[in-house]
Amino acid sequence: MRVTLEKGKTINFYQALTPIIISVFGVYLTIGIALGVLPKFVQQNLGFDSIVVGLVIGLQSLSTLLTRAYSGKVTDTKGAKQSKMTGVVLAVVAGIAYVAAVLFQGNSILALVLLLLARIIHGVGESFLVTGALTWGIGLVGPSNSGKVMTWNGIAMYAGIAIGAPLSIWLTGAYGALTAFVLILLLPFVSWFSSIKLPAIAVEKDFVRTPFYKVIGAISGQGMSLALSSMAFGCMASFIALFFTQKNWGDASMAFIAFGICYVLTRIFFASFPDRFGGYRIAFISLLIEIVGQLLIWTSSSKELAIIGCGLTGIGFSLVFPALGVLAIQKVKPQMRGTALGAYAAFVDLSLGLAGPIAGLIAGWFDYQTVYLFGAISCALSVVVLMFNKK
Repeated sequence: MRVTLEKGKTINFYQALTPIIISVFGVYLTIGIALGVLPKFVQQNLGFDSIVVGLVIGLQSLSTLLTRAYSGKVTDTKGAKQSKMTGVVLAVVAGIAYVAAVLFQGNSILALVLLLLARIIHGVGESFLVTGALTWGIGLVGPSNSGKVMTWNGIAMYAGIAIGAPLSIWLTGAYGALTAFVLILLLPFVSWFSSIKLPAIAVEKDFVRTPFYKVIGAISGQGMSLALSSMAFGCMASFIALFFTQKNWGDASMAFIAFGICYVLTRIFFASFPDRFGGYRIAFISLLIEIVGQLLIWTSSSKELAIIGCGLTGIGFSLVFPALGVLAIQKVKPQMRGTALGAYAAFVDLSLGLAGPIAGLIAGWFDYQTVYLFGAISCALSVVVLMFNKK
């Protein structure tokens, strides 16, 4: 399949999308590495409790949330390529702050401040990267392929997290936390060089923009359902490693791997399902599977059952974003696509930003296993919201 660019130029579908996918994967590897190394580093190296762990983890998503409107505006007015490349540069800066936190870990307060700064910068970078990458991809291959663009970007995102987290656990155990954080610093350069030669998309500068709050209102139904379903992922990403440690089950690498493999394979084999069978139907089925996965982790009496629960969570969560996203972008004009995608993704940021601290409180009041009952309840509420927003 070939798509036409400005001035009559054409480009193969996969030639257009592959560099963007590689670029997204490179930066999300850094996000996965951070998720794998930060909980134990904050708790064991710096000596802080689970609430601070939740704050450190959730702060990235919160900073991403707060900059979605601005990144969407930059994407629509300055160009998707510029937005995406800005995200890559910010990921490098975040890597520098992470490395500095390790070097100054003798002063736990200073190290924590540096980590919080790194998480803020990392979150802003993620905002620009994802909004730019999605808008750039849809602009290159056309809105009729928007579901595929979101599906493959999602594969890159969560494959990066699923590979990065166990990789960082292994690196930290074998070589120390500094090695993992140095890798965070270096990987964005792969992201930069993979897509630098890809053509930019022309910007229609005279278009009268719809206010961001109206865009949020237009997609709020799908966004809220997405946010509630994302709580389950936030719970798993934030506390599955500490849950395994509490149960003396060893490290949680297999839990991350199970989630990632199931997530990616579901997207690979069922990428066309939201377009073929409708976003509502696919989202509904996916959420039911996600609920089962969370309940299995909550009731698990063995490492194996918890890992299976993580795998089912990956299967369920996999198609929720593209299924609801296809419906969301149909509600705005093409010139506002970047803003709409930014607004839609902001609901994930809101969810993950709240999931860490809330799950930290639940873990403090009860235990780490109870966190996954909260994840299941959140997914059940997502189903309810979805039922009232079928279109």
